[in-house]
Amino acid sequence: MPQVSQRLDASAVRAWCGLALEALGRAREEIDAINVYPVADGDTGTNLYLTVESAAAAVEAVFAAHATVSAEPDPGSGARAAERPALAEAVGAMAHGALIGARGNSGTILAQLLRGMAQVLAADSGNGHTDGPGLRLALRHAADAAREAVAHPVEGTVLTVASAAADAASGAEGDCGTVARAAYEGARAALAATPGQLAVLERAGVVDAGGRGLVAVLAALVETFTGEAPAATAVPVLAGHARVRAASDATEPHARVEVTEPSARADVDADTADTAVTEWPGDPSDPGECADGTPAQEEGGPAFEVIYLLEAEDAAVARLRDRLDALGDSLVVVGGDGLWNVHVHVDDAGAAVEAGVEAGRPYRIRITHFGLDDAHTAGAGGRPVREPAQRAVVAVVPGEGLAGLYTEAGATTVLARPGEPPASGELVEAVRRAHAREVVLLPNDAELRHTAAAAAEQARAEGVRVALIPTRSAVQGIAALAVHEPGRRFDEDVVAMTSAAGATRYAEVEVAERQSWTMAGICQAGDILGLIEGDVAVIGSDITATAEAVLNRMLAAGGEMVTLVLGDDAPDTIAAHLEARVRESYLAVDTVVYRGGRQGALLLIGVE
Repeated sequence: MPQVSQRLDASAVRAWCGLALEALGRAREEIDAINVYPVADGDTGTNLYLTVESAAAAVEAVFAAHATVSAEPDPGSGARAAERPALAEAVGAMAHGALIGARGNSGTILAQLLRGMAQVLAADSGNGHTDGPGLRLALRHAADAAREAVAHPVEGTVLTVASAAADAASGAEGDCGTVARAAYEGARAALAATPGQLAVLERAGVVDAGGRGLVAVLAALVETFTGEAPAATAVPVLAGHARVRAASDATEPHARVEVTEPSARADVDADTADTAVTEWPGDPSDPGECADGTPAQEEGGPAFEVIYLLEAEDAAVARLRDRLDALGDSLVVVGGDGLWNVHVHVDDAGAAVEAGVEAGRPYRIRITHFGLDDAHTAGAGGRPVREPAQRAVVAVVPGEGLAGLYTEAGATTVLARPGEPPASGELVEAVRRAHAREVVLLPNDAELRHTAAAAAEQARAEGVRVALIPTRSAVQGIAALAVHEPGRRFDEDVVAMTSAAGATRYAEVEVAERQSWTMAGICQAGDILGLIEGDVAVIGSDITATAEAVLNRMLAAGGEMVTLVLGDDAPDTIAAHLEARVRESYLAVDTVVYRGGRQGALLLIGVE
């Protein structure tokens, strides 16, 4: 047996996230196939995977940041920082990552479970770790917090499984491994009993899909402390499950249609919220139930799933809960400290978004329409599966303004907010939404090259021909998209787009977050940095002057076209100043200006 630590510290959190992601990856299709509650949309496994993937990525980012800091001495003292983050940092990152990446009903509840654990573990980590009693308290608080987040809890769901895990753990004496195993065994027993608690599960002959996912996550916790994974959990397969599985295999459950525009009912512009409207078939023959115990998908029942992140104060969120509870069902509101994830099923999606606008600032708005045919049965006697397009472009973009630009050009976009890079699962989901036989993938960020490569491999395994063009900036993506011609041969199109991207030099202007060594010298927090091709080339105190210095350096090597993408915090006069500078000093060089919105950098510059 491998030697493992019995302490729950930052490294254990990191290991747990990785193992949980692997476990959900293995079980994803199985969990999707048994997903009949609260809506039989066949995506619970995928949603849980994406939620944990976001949590794991956030934890890895914390470790990477500590490794970077520890590798460079402090300019003042010469001392090196600690290489390992504290437990509070790791669990805080895990909870935040899960919150911003939560998908669907079960993913949102899992995010609250992880947040509940993080609250206890962060408070109990004065010496950098916790033990068995601390883990017991964390599991208890997690289960209670998840129940409080659901407007109308129902037994036989992931909430039941979480409570059973906490109950079992509370009676376990010993180290973290002992507590984790007790929680796992309690959850597994509760999972097996879920069909007897929820009629829709009994009719389908399956256990609760969300609960099955939680059992996988707890199994990963056991492996974290013992070095051995518990025996695989067998999911009961009765006639109903066999029907669901067969129908699931006969279609494409992830075929979606996305429209990146705000809800017509909500007064939200492109700089305020990004909205994804998704068509997701539903099954009128097996309506299931919603989180308040009422049948779902029956005539007159909720037609839309609405999910969004919300920046709001606690008092406003309390009012929002009441408003959304009156609008629909399956209401789950998780989070805190000013950031929330809101999930609800409603008939009036616009009203649900409007409620969020009244409460604070909603963004990453996703609206899914439960249509007339279930995802498991479409193409098998139901509505025909939509014919795929021949070719599509999928691009990661750093701001809402660029998302609109790319969408107008025909691309399917994935929004990457500052500090929130998309996970590979999100890119795969975007490829599925594009619904094409051939896809050109533009990551538009050097840091996303491995994520994009993993997504491309997954999409190829699903039968999609994918070409990954290693664009390192959104301005390179703009150049590639400008020469995209769907009518020509795929290889020729990829070569032309790759050539255009490669011929575009890129730069950005941003604010330094901390003191650091750079290629241009030592910068202080608050300095204006001009980065060319990823390296700091100019350090200044004025945004416009720094941007002009960067542009002069780039144009010194020649160029025919300058692209400027302005962030929300860029000065109002900077575009006019730089355009005038180009006209006065560089003949025959054109300039085009776009508004990028909240894109992280103050300014993106491209020179073709």
